[in-house]
Amino acid sequence: GCARDWDGLTCWPRATFGEVVKIPCPRFFEEFTSFLQRNCTQEEYWSEPFPPYTIACGFDEGSSKGPEDQKSYYSAFWRVYTAGYAASVTSLITALIVFAAFRKFHCTRNYIHMHLFVSFILRAVAVFTKDAVLFADETMDHCLMSTVACKAAVAFFQFSILANFFWLLIEGIYLQTLLLLTFVSNKKFVWWFIFTGWGAPTAVMFAWVLTRIHQQNTGCWDDDENGVVLWIIKGPILLTVLINFIIFINVIRILVHKLKSQEGGGSHSSHFVRLAKSTLLLIPLFGVHYIVFAFFPESTGLEARLYIELGLGSFQGFVVALLYCFSNAEVQTELKKQLCKWQYQEYLTFSHKHGALSREASPVTYVTQLSLLDRISPKRRTPVLQDGVTTV
Repeated sequence: GCARDWDGLTCWPRATFGEVVKIPCPRFFEEFTSFLQRNCTQEEYWSEPFPPYTIACGFDEGSSKGPEDQKSYYSAFWRVYTAGYAASVTSLITALIVFAAFRKFHCTRNYIHMHLFVSFILRAVAVFTKDAVLFADETMDHCLMSTVACKAAVAFFQFSILANFFWLLIEGIYLQTLLLLTFVSNKKFVWWFIFTGWGAPTAVMFAWVLTRIHQQNTGCWDDDENGVVLWIIKGPILLTVLINFIIFINVIRILVHKLKSQEGGGSHSSHFVRLAKSTLLLIPLFGVHYIVFAFFPESTGLEARLYIELGLGSFQGFVVALLYCFSNAEVQTELKKQLCKWQYQEYLTFSHKHGALSREASPVTYVTQLSLLDRISPKRRTPVLQDGVTTV
């Protein structure tokens, strides 16, 4: 018969001579319910899929692109989101160092920002790890691959996604709390936020791993999941996105109310500009862009979903670090102070060294040294005669 075969898109199971294998379209290409078929010929070769992927699975309809062109497209897209995650990691690590280095920034608000930064870093590292383990070797047979390393990479990837969404939710909850109650100065609330931000994803991942092991321990755990396994991960993510979107709308409503209540505080146009700036600042912090496709099937609007969730999502960490660290007036002021301090210290060091060299080379110092030598040199002592008369 025909052995298992990985054609680059789908894993075809083992088949006997003359058997026709029928499988559904891959989830990431599926636009509507359809199936692919392949025949195991007498020569022990698989036939070409029929109907072709472009027809059966409904991707790139009306286009002449074949699977190779589609593969090239996704390869280019991989480069885009890799660059995005690399930029995010670099900027987020720098922002973490800035917040940790200056005691002035050690407050509840920045502690939450720092944990959010860490979740973005973990997400990027997880993407790099998953790509390296699962897709580094193009000749790898994904039908047979089922190692502990690849399962761990996928589990770490899922955990980082969950942690990132939970910390986006905590940012929303904290901001809403500040606007409504203005009491979050006690550090005990920080520990509650930390416990929720890291504890909840850990609990969800523990349940997902156990369910995977006992119900669907196949491949590298990156294949199509059944209903229970899928919703263990997808359910909490959708919940955090929905709650954060509600908080986002409520925060905008509070900002509008506060701006309207400021009589004589400026024109309507200035209030509108401030509101627009606040809204644009909150969108990456709350992850509002995820609401666009959150409640649609994953096959809906695949290309737009890739641009929004992978293209824009990969740069989200960079945008958050830019807006909430490098563009922050307090951070800029503190960095300028530190730069001036370093420059002043360098100036003092240079002046001290330059002054020491100048003193060593000055005529006064030279004369003083000659005088000192004249005093202590035995050859230059004036001899005295025994009768007390000095010889000239």
